[in-house]
Amino acid sequence: MSVLLLIILNVILPVFCLIGIGAFLHRKITFDMNTLSKLNNYLLMPAVSFVNIYQTKMEGETVLNILTFLLIQSLCLIFFSTIISQLAKFDNRLSSTFKNSVILNNSGNFGLPVSQLVFQDNPLGLSIQVVVMIYQNLLTNTYGLFNSIRVNYKGLQAMKVFMKNPVVYAFLLGLVFNSLSIKIPKYLWTPIDNISNAFVAVALVTLGAQSAFLKINRFSISLILSLFGRLILSPSIAMIIILLLKLDGTTAQALFIASSFPTSRNSALFALEYGNHPEYAAQVVLMSTLLSMITVTTVVFLSTILF
Repeated sequence: MSVLLLIILNVILPVFCLIGIGAFLHRKITFDMNTLSKLNNYLLMPAVSFVNIYQTKMEGETVLNILTFLLIQSLCLIFFSTIISQLAKFDNRLSSTFKNSVILNNSGNFGLPVSQLVFQDNPLGLSIQVVVMIYQNLLTNTYGLFNSIRVNYKGLQAMKVFMKNPVVYAFLLGLVFNSLSIKIPKYLWTPIDNISNAFVAVALVTLGAQSAFLKINRFSISLILSLFGRLILSPSIAMIIILLLKLDGTTAQALFIASSFPTSRNSALFALEYGNHPEYAAQVVLMSTLLSMITVTTVVFLSTILF
């Protein structure tokens, strides 16, 4: 119960406070959602992406094991989410958002605090979560972004739109600066860091605004399948991959826990930006975050027993 209480107080409550503020303000003053979407996608997301990739040091055999696991898991989730969306006969826009809701998880403002609680006496566990977060950021802004864009654009046209997104170049710039150990002067780093720090608050307020007039009268089949895919299927696949790769100890624990995190808010931001069922996307983020209080706690408990 202590782990559940800590997750609720230190992770879930702050997240829903910001979502609630966004919903309240949107009802009172009516935000321009298009402007909020552009602010997130063209300023805040590039900044947080650059900062994450620039600051993190990845090296050693452990990192290779982590990346191997993450790549296999992503391919499995892409495969299963594609099959499920075809069997459910989702249209292209709904299919795009559904796949993003299953494949992309909230490894940042949800995953890092959870890992800090679980691995407070084990720095390796938190370091693994940082690697997972960077991988998820890369996956979000490559597959996730392209998956959203190609609903409206095909072939080379979709690639052209994809390459116009500043997040792609923020990642590449972060990789170059990191690999070459280029030091950024303080007068430049301070505004970049300040913009990066604003991302979580503005993104969650935006999600709250998206959710301000949502009414979940019933759980649609698409919502149920998204919740199942993200909260049940993902950790189940992770367990199988961990056993196949013969991972153990802290590495196995951290990766198993990371696989259970709720749907990324970026999937809702992409859906809003490209008009791919944004209300449904916001519902998935909200409900998966709420239900993760149960599922993440269960996975944390199982990880202590199994590994």
